[in-house]
Amino acid sequence: MPERISLEALAALPSVQGVTVSHAGDQVAFYADWTGRFELYVQDLRSGERRQLTDGQAPKAVRAGFVWSRDDRRIYFSRDENGDERQAMFELDVQGGGVRALQHDPQSMDYVVDVHPDGARLLVNSTRGGMMNVHLYDLTREGPDAWTALTTLGNATMAGGFSPDGSRLTVTTNESADLRNTDGYVLGSDGSGWRRVWRVREGSRDSLGDWHPDGAHVAVSSDASGAGRVGLLNVDSGEVRWFTPEGGPDEAPGRFSPDGRWLSVIRNVDSTLTPVLYDTRTGEGRVLNLPAGVAAGSAFALDGRALVITQGTTTTRMQTLLYDLASDTAGVLLPAEYGDVNPADFVPGEYVRYPTTDGLTVPAILYRPRDLDPGRRYPALVHVHGGPTAQFFRMFDPHAQFLADRGYLVLCPNIRGSTGYGVAWRDANLLDWGGRDLADVAAGAAYLKSLPEVDPERLGIFGGSFGGYMSYLAPVKYPDLFRVSVPIVGISDLRQLHEDNSRVMPQLGYYFRTMMGDPEENAALWADRSAVTHAAHLKAHMFMMHGTNDPRCPVNQARGFRDALVAGGKREGEHFEYVEFGDEGHGSADIAGKTRSYRLMAEYFARHL
Repeated sequence: MPERISLEALAALPSVQGVTVSHAGDQVAFYADWTGRFELYVQDLRSGERRQLTDGQAPKAVRAGFVWSRDDRRIYFSRDENGDERQAMFELDVQGGGVRALQHDPQSMDYVVDVHPDGARLLVNSTRGGMMNVHLYDLTREGPDAWTALTTLGNATMAGGFSPDGSRLTVTTNESADLRNTDGYVLGSDGSGWRRVWRVREGSRDSLGDWHPDGAHVAVSSDASGAGRVGLLNVDSGEVRWFTPEGGPDEAPGRFSPDGRWLSVIRNVDSTLTPVLYDTRTGEGRVLNLPAGVAAGSAFALDGRALVITQGTTTTRMQTLLYDLASDTAGVLLPAEYGDVNPADFVPGEYVRYPTTDGLTVPAILYRPRDLDPGRRYPALVHVHGGPTAQFFRMFDPHAQFLADRGYLVLCPNIRGSTGYGVAWRDANLLDWGGRDLADVAAGAAYLKSLPEVDPERLGIFGGSFGGYMSYLAPVKYPDLFRVSVPIVGISDLRQLHEDNSRVMPQLGYYFRTMMGDPEENAALWADRSAVTHAAHLKAHMFMMHGTNDPRCPVNQARGFRDALVAGGKREGEHFEYVEFGDEGHGSADIAGKTRSYRLMAEYFARHL
């Protein structure tokens, strides 16, 4: 079929990320790649005046957020080098535009969480010292002496933020033997008075959110009831008032309005995200008037009279809205750009459910090519998301759009292990990576085969990160199911991944143990669920793509599987294709990288599917 969407034009469409409202509520700062690379910008919400703040100092690919100082004169951001995720911190003068590098250990990852009201101290999540823990960075001191460790736990520990008066801060971590457990803690801003204030039950994931302006309450969340639930906690008395009904929709807390009356919440239902405001006095919820799709990142602005929201659908790219609470109407603050691409050429994603094992169904989003010929059968692809604790949403998906434009059906399933469908579904692949979740992938292929417009002999699978893991494992566990497979920054050897993560990104090593248990006790399981163990069974043609700077899923995952194929008699070029990117880490995020990966993928499928 004729191609309507140019890959180069699609990849070059600029994007806006990390929109963050200033403390005064009259400005937003954000990353945008309008110049061809990401830079930081600030825009006045009243006048609309916009200024570029950085000139080459911003990250090439956005992998961390940034925070405003309490007086809105400075912004603190983190940046790595070519995807290596050794995040270093920088201070940006909003008025003058000067950028100053702060002290950094080249082996650590430093993420700025909050700025103390005195303007002299930063709250930082950092791996300096090993595991991710909470630190203070003193802006008045220089060198390593600027750092103070507030926590030194062996489990991943994350700061939330300073109280309004700066006397206390919140932390979410785990001191239980149950690695899946998380609880909320409050301590003094100097690290004293460590106290657990929030646990619904041991084993649930209970965490602290934004401080209420009164300094006595914080937003809390818990999945103890079977789905994400939001409430308001008095950190001194322990009294909690729930907003999300028990057994209600999956919700996550956002920010309080400046007067404390409203708490913004994001509701996750059937792959859509909807902002909801809860009245903190009455507990009543107010759903905003927005189209079905993804509307997230809601933050109060203009003295609490408006919300800044990012919003999009399967056929419209993400745009930033300024939502007026009095009139229930939204104006476009930062419009989505389409350049030379005609948005009328995008196809809608269809929300479906297909049968899988155990009598269950898998929710998914299906993209079909436009103007299907009833007498023709088309190739089809299963796209597996990363995570696995993540999901596909009903939002714009450039991969699905350019592939559908080229005549492929694309199925994006939220297999077991995905978020958004309750705790039981999210945890259904614990100690079972490559088990029932992989069965859901295979069931997705069977579903595609059942569609009259699909050619059952031309099925493929692709995905990045955990999706890359599935793209390695599916064709060796189900060798007759897929014709082609494209693992991108994927995982082929679980034992090697855990060893590397535990050394380089210890918080990910910890996460992996929460998912798949102890490497010694579960050695046989880990080996069986590693694609490299079964490389000899590969029949599908495979195209491996990986960045050499990737610390999450190191490039030895791709090299090891390639070497196993070669050792088994497979030849590069004939049985598989392989490419490494020396200027990338965990995937392509900049325009040049996206253009390259889109083109390589499209050309590969055209040759082999």
